[in-house]
Amino acid sequence: MLYLAEYRKRPAMLADWLPWAGLIAAGVVLNKDGSFQRTARFRGPDLDSATQGELIATTARLNNALRRLGSGWAMFIDAERRPAADYPHSNFPEALSWLVDEERRAAFELAGSHFESGYHLTMAYLPPEESRARAAKLLYENTPTSGVDWRERLAAFVAETDRVFDLLDGVMPEIMWLDDSETLTYLHATVATRRYRIGVPEVPFHLDALLADSALIGGLAPMLGDQHLRVVTVRGFPTSTWPGLLDDLNRLGFAYRWSTRFLCLDKAEAEKELTRLRRQWFAKRKNVIALLRETIFQQESPLVDTDASNKAMDADAALQELGSDQVAFGYVTATVTVMDADAAAADEKLRRIERTIQGRGFVTIPETLNAVEAWLSSIPGHAYANVRQPSISTLNLAHLMPLSAVWAGPEKNKHLDGPPLIVTRTDGDTPFRLVTHIGDVGHTLVVGPTGMGKSVLLAKLAMQFRRYRGSRIFAFDMGRSMRATILGLGGEHYDLGSDGTIAFQPLALIDRERYCTWAAEWVEGRLLQEGIAVGPDEKAAVWSALGSLAGAPIEQRTLTGLSVLLQSNALRQALAPYVLGGAHGRLLDADHDRLGSADVQGFEMEECRARRQCLPCSAICSRVSTSVSTVRRRC
Repeated sequence: MLYLAEYRKRPAMLADWLPWAGLIAAGVVLNKDGSFQRTARFRGPDLDSATQGELIATTARLNNALRRLGSGWAMFIDAERRPAADYPHSNFPEALSWLVDEERRAAFELAGSHFESGYHLTMAYLPPEESRARAAKLLYENTPTSGVDWRERLAAFVAETDRVFDLLDGVMPEIMWLDDSETLTYLHATVATRRYRIGVPEVPFHLDALLADSALIGGLAPMLGDQHLRVVTVRGFPTSTWPGLLDDLNRLGFAYRWSTRFLCLDKAEAEKELTRLRRQWFAKRKNVIALLRETIFQQESPLVDTDASNKAMDADAALQELGSDQVAFGYVTATVTVMDADAAAADEKLRRIERTIQGRGFVTIPETLNAVEAWLSSIPGHAYANVRQPSISTLNLAHLMPLSAVWAGPEKNKHLDGPPLIVTRTDGDTPFRLVTHIGDVGHTLVVGPTGMGKSVLLAKLAMQFRRYRGSRIFAFDMGRSMRATILGLGGEHYDLGSDGTIAFQPLALIDRERYCTWAAEWVEGRLLQEGIAVGPDEKAAVWSALGSLAGAPIEQRTLTGLSVLLQSNALRQALAPYVLGGAHGRLLDADHDRLGSADVQGFEMEECRARRQCLPCSAICSRVSTSVSTVRRRC
């Protein structure tokens, strides 16, 4: 179907150059040349938080996955830098939290445009010709010879890509196959100037015409729609590579699409190519005059072309790696595409791209006559345009491909169904969205030296948390570091140990079985703290007393009432510090909870720590648990 002469003498539209024909399975595209392709979305490790050892292990495992593919396979690795979402809008209930968020919004927007990167891996496979398939069937008995089973080939393609996916799943922090709609949306974004979601048509064919909604104008300075198109291609490679070699591209402050295409070679084909290169470089060690002199005088010339000799040895080392199945080889084409409505701005972006890539030892060329061909080579599934030689190994590919990623965070807190907790920015005009939840778990630990801002961060987290509807905050403070924030949010701050306005009634809800069980454990904890060995008899006595106290009016369910009902003098004496007249009676032996109902509450723990007593904590936690359960029932 790529031969268009029977329809028109020369291609006239962008759709004529696109390789896609239709969707034939979940996320699988059939191309015009009979090949299959499938796309996955992935995210690699962040170099700012990954050690060198982790990166080396990651590239080794990636090489192990890539070297399994042979001739007929092609991989397209895309890193697209695109504008990030704007600072989210939220409704804050207090003036302080709203004002702080507006200050943060102004600082975020003052920094200029923000960009983040998306990463996709497309795997394409062109099955062998039917004549080769029929010849292979002649080697087996009882095989049908009527023709090629294309469903079987499709199933084999899906199975092989799933095997590679399983190998990559342990390498990438995130990787998943795209469904039909996501596949069409991604393919459309590679050939369009505007991004939007593409729905799956009832008959998902003629994708080339469906997805090509922008006109392509060729020439030395091509245009796609109203955007000037500029392409830079990598022509030369450095003498050595390492993981994350081109990670600096992930920090550029403008949109681009970095595409790496790898055409895989079988071991026999790669060996043939490397042997040819080794022979050519070995023959270049001595020129014709040196060879004639050696022939005439029967004496070997001591002078040789050292560069050619080194390249011959390099080709021999590559053959050894190939022979030991450490790596595979293929042809790589690396291009970076930028677009802008202003031609001068597009040229400036291209210069910045070249400066970044050349700073890593690469040789690049800004495409002019070959610009359209180079751009076509960046389209997923197009394996024929702009094929570059010589071949490189899969280990070098793992170093060159956009494996690393600057972690920008999720755009939404799925558990709370709202925006991220905090939106700020990291290196290279990349936003950073802090979401403390993994699923429904939001545990967070803040660690750092003294005086480095941990309390400031916690206060900021508390203020930003008020963006969620119905949020409540309970803070256990130390050194009154959050007192100003809590009062500014209209909350209540209690100083445990010195504030006489707060008191608890731990046994208020013992008429409910769940709370009665907790109360029994809490009382037993107090007995253990006073040096009483709690055995079966003591537990039975406490449980019996709680059962009797549960029938009393709620205002009488106090520790004094429990002490009266206990039959053991030892137990009553152990509870003496916690009843009225004791050291902690004023705090724990109240006839009702003297604790406010504000949405933001703080408890100063400094004096409790000095006394090495954390008695109020369990009572406060019980009150918090009761409050949260009540809110959940209302929701």
